[in-house]
Amino acid sequence: MTMLPDLLRLTAPVRETLDTLPASKALIGVGTDGQPVAIDLDDAAHVRVTTIGGGGSSTILRTLTAQFLHHGAHALVLDMKRISQPWARGLPTVTYRADVADIHDALVGLATELRRRIDVIDRHGSDVGLLRLVVVFENGDATLRRLTRHWETVRRPGDPQESPAISALIEVLFAGIMARMNVLFDGDPSINALGPEGREQFGTVILGRVPTSTWRRFAPAARPAPQHRGHLNRGRVHVVQGSTAHQTQVLTLTDPEALGRATGVC
Repeated sequence: MTMLPDLLRLTAPVRETLDTLPASKALIGVGTDGQPVAIDLDDAAHVRVTTIGGGGSSTILRTLTAQFLHHGAHALVLDMKRISQPWARGLPTVTYRADVADIHDALVGLATELRRRIDVIDRHGSDVGLLRLVVVFENGDATLRRLTRHWETVRRPGDPQESPAISALIEVLFAGIMARMNVLFDGDPSINALGPEGREQFGTVILGRVPTSTWRRFAPAARPAPQHRGHLNRGRVHVVQGSTAHQTQVLTLTDPEALGRATGVC
């Protein structure tokens, strides 16, 4: 066991580690054994980041998204707060949406894109040629609630009861892995919002400064829940993959560093 660093930044050794990762992987941080802790979207298609307010979820999503963009992925960034991922605005490989109506339409369009990709795979027998599409869902719990209310105001007689935007998200969570579509979700969606099928599709869960009840739900094999004490745990999370929880110091990229990584400058 080694001591975790107080802060993990984009130093030359870290950059060398990033450069060795294949396109499907992204570095989350370093574990207590000194080894990299990474995610592989070809193995665990979707990632959920669950923290208390100010727990660093936007930083984690920024760091992961920049790495996938570096390897040629495209991203759909849903940022209702407008301040979580400003570095991604204007990038040619990023579609950025902030208004709830635009987020609704983007998710409905995502379901259409999923079906197009599945049709391509059925006709050609593989996903070769399909670009990875990463859906970055900031402030997810509040956005799901807003999407529900938005649909209640625009739904017409004969339309489905459930928001088609939320239905589309569930569809992507269920089938996205076969079509190179992956969701990075900030929040802890209730069972009523996504249903048990949607919740079960997150192969990696990143927990940072969460209540004990949340810890017990997602990391029951790694008790007791850790005690967090303010700034001493800045960037300190547990990465839950399967039944294992890895204590991890996350890689922190600033907005300029994320932009540079995404565009190949650094």
